[in-house]
Amino acid sequence: MITGLLLAAGRSRRYGSPKLVESMDGVAPAVRSAHALRAAVDRAVAIIRPDDLALASQLRGAGFEIICCPDAHGGQGASLALGVRMTGGSTGWLVASADMPYIKPETAQAVAAQLRLGAIIVAPYFHGRRGHPVGFARALGPQLGAITGDTGALALIKAHRHLVVKIPCSDSGILGDIDAPEDLLHVTANRDSRFADGARH
Repeated sequence: MITGLLLAAGRSRRYGSPKLVESMDGVAPAVRSAHALRAAVDRAVAIIRPDDLALASQLRGAGFEIICCPDAHGGQGASLALGVRMTGGSTGWLVASADMPYIKPETAQAVAAQLRLGAIIVAPYFHGRRGHPVGFARALGPQLGAITGDTGALALIKAHRHLVVKIPCSDSGILGDIDAPEDLLHVTANRDSRFADGARH
């Protein structure tokens, strides 16, 4: 069973307001991110802050179980580690960020497919740059469950770079997150020109 972990416990400090429940053509960024992930996994779990009731309601509506992370202030790593520990029966995890709403469902499905074929780590690549979501096999569960800090599983990926299955794709959304209000204006295919040079915004 592949479990999707949607990391949604950030405080949007750079954005200035709760970005995950803003509107993108009437749909919250977190919900857009959730739909892409949900299409690829057998079980869908979102990790949020205990006080984020509005977000919890929207993600439940998108078919996600909710895990509240009391240590969310410890960074993305704390959310990821908790999600892995709480879903220990999984055969693998597909990890996505709730502030990356431009990822195509078929990209997430391609990553999950490689996990099901036995890959240890899987990631999509756009113009040579690694993006999200990233898949991890059950064998890495103990290491994922011990992650701390705000860089998530980056150190783990680097330590096992020889195990990474790279999936080249044309989905520029794997590189783009929501950092500023103007990022919400690019819901259409215009996003491709924004990320075509591989730069984060």
